[in-house]
Amino acid sequence: MPPAPQRWKGQCENGTAFSPSNCNWKLIGARSFSKGLIAAGRNISTEIDYDSPRDFFGHGTHTSSTAAGNHVPGVSHFGYARGTASGVAPRAHIAMYKVLFTTDTLQSAASDVLAGMDQAIADGVDIMSLSLGFQQTPYFNDVIAIASLSAMEKGIVVVCATGNDGDFNATHNGALDHNNNDSKAYCHYDALVPGEVHGKVVLCDTNKETNVSKQKDELERVGAYAGILITDTSLLHSRDYTIPCLAIPTASGALVRDYVTGVTTPKVRSMEFITTKLGTTTAPQVAYFSSRGPDPISPNVLKPDILAPGVDVLAAIASNKPYMKMDGYDVVTDYALFSGTSMAAPHVAGVAALLKSVHPEWSPAAIRSAIMTTAYVTDQSGTILKDQQTGLPATPLDFGAGHLNPNKAMDPGLIYDLCFQDYIDFLCRLGYTEKQLSAIIRQSQWNCSQEQSDLNYPSFINIFNKESSPMMKKFSRVVTNVGNDRAVYNATLVIPPGMRVTVEPSSLSFTQKYQNQGYSVNLEIDTDAPTVVYGYLKWSDQHNHVVSSPLVAVKL
Repeated sequence: MPPAPQRWKGQCENGTAFSPSNCNWKLIGARSFSKGLIAAGRNISTEIDYDSPRDFFGHGTHTSSTAAGNHVPGVSHFGYARGTASGVAPRAHIAMYKVLFTTDTLQSAASDVLAGMDQAIADGVDIMSLSLGFQQTPYFNDVIAIASLSAMEKGIVVVCATGNDGDFNATHNGALDHNNNDSKAYCHYDALVPGEVHGKVVLCDTNKETNVSKQKDELERVGAYAGILITDTSLLHSRDYTIPCLAIPTASGALVRDYVTGVTTPKVRSMEFITTKLGTTTAPQVAYFSSRGPDPISPNVLKPDILAPGVDVLAAIASNKPYMKMDGYDVVTDYALFSGTSMAAPHVAGVAALLKSVHPEWSPAAIRSAIMTTAYVTDQSGTILKDQQTGLPATPLDFGAGHLNPNKAMDPGLIYDLCFQDYIDFLCRLGYTEKQLSAIIRQSQWNCSQEQSDLNYPSFINIFNKESSPMMKKFSRVVTNVGNDRAVYNATLVIPPGMRVTVEPSSLSFTQKYQNQGYSVNLEIDTDAPTVVYGYLKWSDQHNHVVSSPLVAVKL
């Protein structure tokens, strides 16, 4: 690793279980922000956390090593996913800003997050990756939005996890056992009797309150030989299984339940567990937990932006605490499989770092545009990406522009750029008061453009009133040529029945790099079109660039 750049102003703070000597040419900054949390009366645990830059929970270690960890050979999750681990940008430096702590729950004060982000800006970071978040709130109350705008003004890319509040449409069934004892049927804590189930295979049913980890704890408490867990939860952590367990969906679980309750002495057949097989499941998919659009604050800006790996991601964790307990023994590891949009965000941040190194002149908006317009929307079978929860085709409200495609993003051909004034104009159109705008912009003076231009975003969405007619919307965009000096781009539309789109002009000619060209899109949908209808606008040139943007219409 090279030393930190001369412009770097960060430092490594001294604190509990951490000193500046823990930093090196990889970890060049480490700070901790807890004053807001403490002022709110939340004392940070001294047993399961540190009020210092030292990570205890492992979340920050996992996300940072995903973004920029070095190559480390021979790692695995207890034998699974064995190989050489590497972050997306292994030659990038890392600076850690700890703003999340363990009190009675994992908590963070908004003021601490704002302080941490502001310090990162002052220190001179290039990319910020935030695997945390708060409930949706207007921008003038949103510390992440406020600090992100300041970061963007300084040329810093900010990547935020979209959240783990996706759709949950699991089917739940009733009681299992012959006596209709719900607590026993669901393997609730302290419901099972050791003498009844010790050394046996126990079938555990599911309902809205079911927690497979707690079911496992109950089975272990009573000495069960193994468990069969009926659950539609797609995300199952390996740490939940310290005794042999089989997880089956409710559809299959109903068959097993019928057998168990209909036979006097049900028997369990032996099972053979095989090693991982590749290509047996369509991938990638939209994880069931991934938060969906539209964005409640700005519904006419398509969110999420992008889909990235977030399920069973192998990365480093803090080894100063047990990963889990097994048969009463603490089990520790340096690497583990985690899932969540927290794991997806650092993948995008790592790609942003690679793009910044290749194109240091690009703005944060240019980097976002390159990532979005080069994404792909089909799985390895050639069909549209699926929703993991339903098994049905997903939409841009689920996956945004599509799945991250790093190599393509290096050479996008065209970009949709934005400057600080463009964001101010966008905020001015939201109807905020001068005081509210001042809270976001954090400047004493600013100008709102009189032009009613669109936010120059790499995607298109409009929310229509389902009672209105006609359902029409006009968009305007400006693209910048970052590819070959001379190029001609022609528009291609991929749209479904019920949607009509025109592009004017339908051809864009560029004679030099960084030249700008504008165009407009007219979108119309039928009154009887589905609630969500979408298509794609693709600009293609003679140099094999394809610049793709989703066109989305939603009727509410």
